Amino acid sequence: MNKLTDRRDAGDGAWWRPDRHADRRPALLARNRMMAAMRGWFAAEDFIEADVPALQVSPGNETHLHAFAANMIGNDGAGRPMYLHTSPEFTAKKLLAAGEERLVCFSRVYRNRERGPLHHPEFTMVEWYRASAPYERLFEDCQALLALAAKAAGATQFSWRGRTCDPFAAIQRVSVAEAFERYAGIELLTTIGNDGEGDRGALAARMVKAGLRYGPDDSWSDMFSRVLVEKVEPELGHGAATVLDAYPACEAALARKSEADPRVSERFELYVCGVELANGFGELTDADEQRRRFVADMAEKQRIYGETYPIDEDFLDSLGFMPPASGIALGFDRLVMLATGARRIEDVLWAPVAGS
Repeated sequence: MNKLTDRRDAGDGAWWRPDRHADRRPALLARNRMMAAMRGWFAAEDFIEADVPALQVSPGNETHLHAFAANMIGNDGAGRPMYLHTSPEFTAKKLLAAGEERLVCFSRVYRNRERGPLHHPEFTMVEWYRASAPYERLFEDCQALLALAAKAAGATQFSWRGRTCDPFAAIQRVSVAEAFERYAGIELLTTIGNDGEGDRGALAARMVKAGLRYGPDDSWSDMFSRVLVEKVEPELGHGAATVLDAYPACEAALARKSEADPRVSERFELYVCGVELANGFGELTDADEQRRRFVADMAEKQRIYGETYPIDEDFLDSLGFMPPASGIALGFDRLVMLATGARRIEDVLWAPVAGS
């Protein structure tokens, strides 16, 4: 075997092989058309597009998000710990505080410990904010963007692992509590106090009654996630997209609580073909409450993973200037997958991160 053959064998299955690229190219071109169409839609809606830095003091303070760390060396040769952002959220909200009213970011974001058919360590997030708008206004945005994406990709339906969804159909809306009762037989709100905190024992008892298992060290949040992932998510977004609304307050660290029921928050997720596509909030602007939630989440992160991330004090300071707003983050690569019928996220990335 000569050196040329050796090199060819080494490249078997690589994304850059001409045959593999030819197979992937239609989806990649659809990706470009979708991106251009979405940028055009946001411009027509009078959104300003902001290009925000990936390097941040804090990558975010949610318990189960994992970041990539970096060392920023100054002119004096001293190093400073920094992180690649997991979302453009903190910077985007600072721009709202600065006076922007309709803002969109098409950002490359980075999440560690995440790789699989629906996850990639570096991916594209489309995140947008509407100042002085109720969070339900974002449902309308999602409806319009699903149809727009389908048209740009030349798709009549979205698909994923045998499941299909009509991107032109009216979005269905269901609360988390309704979904838990419908698909798992659990009355979720009876396990949440008026302070918004979950009662582990109460949820454990209802899981046992429903014939569901949980771990001895599982917290209320762990058990909630088990039921959501195993019983609820697979049932959502079939035939038409689903908005899963009114998340428990303790599962919405950056969202304001519902005025109608303090046990739940103004948080929703958009599902298509059983795949989570977007996460939206009525944004919390109370700096003291936000600090309390961050501290609690970092304590839980330390307990589970043995690590924490710093709190961005500049972000907390900006909340006092931020107007009431609603915001949402959409996984653009997942949207391309669904519109093109791709099997995994790396099939719709121009160049996946090494190690694929």
